[in-house]
Amino acid sequence: MKVGVISDTHDNLDAIKKAVKLFNDEGVALVLHAGDFVAPFTAKPLGELDAKLIGIFGNNDGDKLLLKERFEGNGVGELHEDPYALTLEGKSIIITHRPQIVNALAKAYDVVIYGHTHQPEIKKEAGHLILNPGECGGWLSGRRTVALLDVERLEAELREL
Repeated sequence: MKVGVISDTHDNLDAIKKAVKLFNDEGVALVLHAGDFVAPFTAKPLGELDAKLIGIFGNNDGDKLLLKERFEGNGVGELHEDPYALTLEGKSIIITHRPQIVNALAKAYDVVIYGHTHQPEIKKEAGHLILNPGECGGWLSGRRTVALLDVERLEAELREL
């Protein structure tokens, strides 16, 4: 299963549209968002995804009720509190926006996806994959990045937007 991974969109609608196009072109089956959508209006471009979206709230997601309403009420995707765990193709995956808990989570999950740092990271250790797609918004680093995750092979690659 090919999964799109995105984080820290921070209201950058142009970058979100580019990420959606990339994910649609790649034919991903699911998109995981590791937090910091920021405003509820980000639901509109993310609603153009051809895949289901599952996301968690980040530290800059202030109006969680309206975000949840715009995403879930309009069929864009589901939003959860941090952290959120799921199983795909027999692999345990957890999404967090808190980098300080990543190493502890990696002991219990096959894949740990995280955001917040705005710095991309792909690290494989002892059969576990740690993945930060970097920042889609590009506000801090000047780089707009997302990732593609191959769940079956536990491999990921960064993509620049």
